[in-house]
Amino acid sequence: MKFIGIDIGSTCAKTVVMNENKEIILEFVQPTGWSSVDTAEEIRKKLVENDADPAENVCVATGYGRVSVPYADKMITEITCHAMGAVWIFDNKDMTIIDIGGQDTKIICVEQGFVKDFMMNDKCSAGTGRFLEIMANTLSMRPNEMCELAREGSGVTISSMCTVFAESEVISLIGQGEKKENIAFAVVDSIVRKVAAQANRMSEDRSMLCLTGGLCECSYISEALTKELGMEVKTDPQSRYAGAIGAALGAVKKGKKN
Repeated sequence: MKFIGIDIGSTCAKTVVMNENKEIILEFVQPTGWSSVDTAEEIRKKLVENDADPAENVCVATGYGRVSVPYADKMITEITCHAMGAVWIFDNKDMTIIDIGGQDTKIICVEQGFVKDFMMNDKCSAGTGRFLEIMANTLSMRPNEMCELAREGSGVTISSMCTVFAESEVISLIGQGEKKENIAFAVVDSIVRKVAAQANRMSEDRSMLCLTGGLCECSYISEALTKELGMEVKTDPQSRYAGAIGAALGAVKKGKKN
């Protein structure tokens, strides 16, 4: 029996397959695209090709597009799945999780392995992966490239927390001949300050901080958050899959196929 976790986010869909020993035996990520339904079907085909047919194994769906996975045996909220996934990844039952997604940023407080409290920013894309993507496009760069370039910059600030106005600020800075690395620094600094403020509103008493979501692959983000929050923000190569890992663990908990 295999246990499948599918996390369909607004930007990317992550899939994890575990065996009965809770070991990951397959994982893959792909763009969500415009249709979560089509993405779910593409995932199903990949699973069948890899001897993990959802029809014969237990499948749990989570994330923005979880309702679009018709073959899932169960749906679990992304808050719960990210908490379970982070606990598994970092082997720690007490932590504060910073999850920077494509369309929202979640701060999740976990105690004894369970969600104690959470805060979500989903009213504005500022401080999210989408904000970073828009700004990177304005600079004709990929998001990861812009994050790395930000290391070399300094001295510039983006004051607006609105994505539309922030983009106008970036365009204005380009027009003034500001160095690209300084603009990149300003963009990343804007995200870091907003996320840190959100984390501090949740709680300043933390035993551990970890970063999940797509931006966890940008090492400069975790380094800048560490500096801003005054405490190490841990990350891991598996952090991007936290939601899918949590869903797979939920599938293990559910047990055998009905």
